[in-house]
Amino acid sequence: MAAINITNEEFLKKVWNYKESPQEWKFKGDKPAIVDFYASWCGPCKMLAPVLDQLSEEYAGKVDIYKVDTGKEEELSRAFNIASIPTLLFCPTAGDPQMAQGALPKSSLKEIIDNHLLK
Repeated sequence: MAAINITNEEFLKKVWNYKESPQEWKFKGDKPAIVDFYASWCGPCKMLAPVLDQLSEEYAGKVDIYKVDTGKEEELSRAFNIASIPTLLFCPTAGDPQMAQGALPKSSLKEIIDNHLLK
């Protein structure tokens, strides 16, 4: 199972409807999620993609991993002030999300998943 590409419309339903509650984070998912803001031309994004696909398989049923193409989903990218890519949004089921920039190594991503998203 690979990371799932989602549109702004899908993001509003599956992650957070920032239009309905712009000042308050209300996670829509039933399990934690990672959202990868990427671009098809971005070298580090291309290096991160297979890692996210592997994690999607390893954590199937436990964590949703989504991808947002910043070139196609400009409104969503603006909503999160995406200035550099890749940018990862870590969404626990309870509590506030966290963001990280850059192509993090698989070991760091697993640590975040195990110690923050799944706790």
